[in-house]
Amino acid sequence: MKAVLYYRGSLSSCNYDCPYCPFSKNVDSKDTLARDRGQLEQFMDWVRAQEQLGHELSIFFNPYGEALIHRWYREAMVELGDMKHIKKISVQTNLSVKLEWTERLNPEKVSFWATYHPGQTEEARFVSQCMELYNRSLRFSVGSVGVRSAFDSIASLRRALPEDVYLWINAFKDNGNRYTAGEIRSLEEVDPYFSLNIPDYESLGKSCQAGSQVFYVQGSGQVKRCYKDRKVIGNLYRDGLEGLSQERACGMKKCGCYIGYIHMPELQLGQVYGAGLLERNPQPLL
Repeated sequence: MKAVLYYRGSLSSCNYDCPYCPFSKNVDSKDTLARDRGQLEQFMDWVRAQEQLGHELSIFFNPYGEALIHRWYREAMVELGDMKHIKKISVQTNLSVKLEWTERLNPEKVSFWATYHPGQTEEARFVSQCMELYNRSLRFSVGSVGVRSAFDSIASLRRALPEDVYLWINAFKDNGNRYTAGEIRSLEEVDPYFSLNIPDYESLGKSCQAGSQVFYVQGSGQVKRCYKDRKVIGNLYRDGLEGLSQERACGMKKCGCYIGYIHMPELQLGQVYGAGLLERNPQPLL
């Protein structure tokens, strides 16, 4: 079967301290980092075994924190790119790590979900990192959280990046935040699909690929439909994909996160993002 796996281990720390992110305040102990590394090694063992079972996998690393500052994630991405049964590998990252290692990546399979955090890094530094990926023909999208204090920085970043690099904006919805019509028009000049991220979509009881073709895998092997749904549907290492896969309607009232609602068939977002759906990269960009 074909499946998308979102993987999140024990890592819960970041080298940035963004005020809107709860995980930026964490500092992982040596024991936690060792556990995270061991969990990823177990996951990689499982992934290797799936080729003989005929499964085709796309894997998205989205930890609570920054993954690529840790060598085991970088090595995993390199190895996954050489596996015939792996269709795509993507990672959520702030691009703070040195990028020489990306020369070893398979450009046909790897993509980056790169997030810009104004105040945590200089624009020139971030753009330089993006251009390193760009010049190596590695696929990536760039994004930022649409807090009002970042509007000018986001607009500046748009001007600094090549036109064919998509810059998405995450709607900031905390504390009942609502954008004015003028703000939405301005943000859509940067991200033509910004309005798609504003709603919290009604999802309760509706069809979703989560739980049948898309799985949220925790470091322990526990699997949930998606990261918002707390109900455990099984264990990856005990049940395998065949044992886990089942049509499951959404049990949440609303879905407002990109990595969740893109898997709702009724929204037909594959028509917008095409082959770049997983890493949020519309192709071609309108």
